[in-house]
Amino acid sequence: MRVGLFVTCLVDLLRPGIGFGALRLLEAAGCDVVVPGGQTCCGQPAFNAGDTASARALATRVIDQFEGLDYLVAPSGSCAGMIKVHFPELFGEDERMRVRALALADRTFELTDFLVKFGGELQPPGDFRGTVTYHDSCSGLRELGIKRQPRQLLGRMAGVDLVEMAGCEECCGFGGMFSVKYPDVSAAITDRKCGQVSVTGADAVVLGDLGCMLAIEGRLRRLGDERTRVLHVAEVLAGEDC
Repeated sequence: MRVGLFVTCLVDLLRPGIGFGALRLLEAAGCDVVVPGGQTCCGQPAFNAGDTASARALATRVIDQFEGLDYLVAPSGSCAGMIKVHFPELFGEDERMRVRALALADRTFELTDFLVKFGGELQPPGDFRGTVTYHDSCSGLRELGIKRQPRQLLGRMAGVDLVEMAGCEECCGFGGMFSVKYPDVSAAITDRKCGQVSVTGADAVVLGDLGCMLAIEGRLRRLGDERTRVLHVAEVLAGEDC
């Protein structure tokens, strides 16, 4: 099957190793992976800011880039949620584009969800050893039902010991535009999350969205925690040397 990897803006700009990790995992699952060179943003920031025209233009570009592929896979619950849940909403009055958006939505998956559904008994090639705690990112959890999938894949790694934190389903405080509009509230929420992480004593907090990673890692470091690592689940599953 031909799988289109939607890299996402933040991964491309700030942590490309996540994209290479996703690529490695998809290839290990037997996929023929295509990375469309013309892909850009999913349009989520514009959508959340009420700029529907810009969001619709970006959504059209994504559809054009990935339409001929069997699946679209993203290492991000928020971007996958935007494409799967909100793209069809953007074209409510344009039936032709709405049909195209719905068709792509049906073939769009978050990375760990795709690997569990279509990856068979994939054995993650990463060699991480230590304790981890998992943060459930809001969009992946609430829009796509991403909960057991990353834990199931981490459970196949002999060196990983998963310790659940209290409030693992609570927001990290990032929320995209929310952290910009309400920085004080955002910081207070992130402080709470960082406290929940620290109580576990885990070597790393693992999650599936780079926005959450930036919020949690940045706040941990500002609070003086230089020990706890903040890793995307693709980095752990695939190995950080991707």
